[in-house]
Amino acid sequence: MLRSTLQKIIRHLAMRYGKFRGLYIQFCNPCAKEYTEFLRRHGNLYAIGENCSIWPNTVFGDPAYVRIGNNVHFSSCTVLGHDGSIAMLDRAYNVKLDAVGKIDIRDNVFIGLNAIVLRNVTIGPNAIVAAGAVVTKDVAEGDIVAGVPARPIGRVEDLVKKLQAETQSLPWADLINSREGSFDPEIEPELVKLRVSHFYGNTSTPTAAQFQQSPYPS
Repeated sequence: MLRSTLQKIIRHLAMRYGKFRGLYIQFCNPCAKEYTEFLRRHGNLYAIGENCSIWPNTVFGDPAYVRIGNNVHFSSCTVLGHDGSIAMLDRAYNVKLDAVGKIDIRDNVFIGLNAIVLRNVTIGPNAIVAAGAVVTKDVAEGDIVAGVPARPIGRVEDLVKKLQAETQSLPWADLINSREGSFDPEIEPELVKLRVSHFYGNTSTPTAAQFQQSPYPS
């Protein structure tokens, strides 16, 4: 009871006034949807569009230079609008430098786990940045990029077709077709059981923790 009350107080102070950000993240464990709203109010980003999801462990090194379009999903990545080496170069070479740039993320973009996006980059629209990629150049509309540095490895429209065919071949395709959005807590327990049975050939009942929270940004 006390913990719940404290969470409500901390969440209120964070969402209303932008106070106690670290405590809010650690103690309230906000979901991506809630944290996105926190950033919309207090994150100092240039802009955030609609239907976005940003997890609390996503890092924006220079939020003022970041513009985020609609339906953009971040999976615990890092977005840096500056080159941190200039402090060292200033002292070592006695020069005065500025190495700051915008990061413009257009509509319908997914940025994967541990990806790093550097300054002077525009991504999308309709693009995917793979997990672990380091984006140093613009990502063209409809491209999938991966690697260090990130390079095009495919097209989103082809991935959609591939995943559609794969999904319709699954034993639980009917459940997926009836689902609202990409995650439905009402049917997730049944989906987990069907998947486990399909993957491992057993029908053991999964624990509540296995389907308590979606593994995907919401």
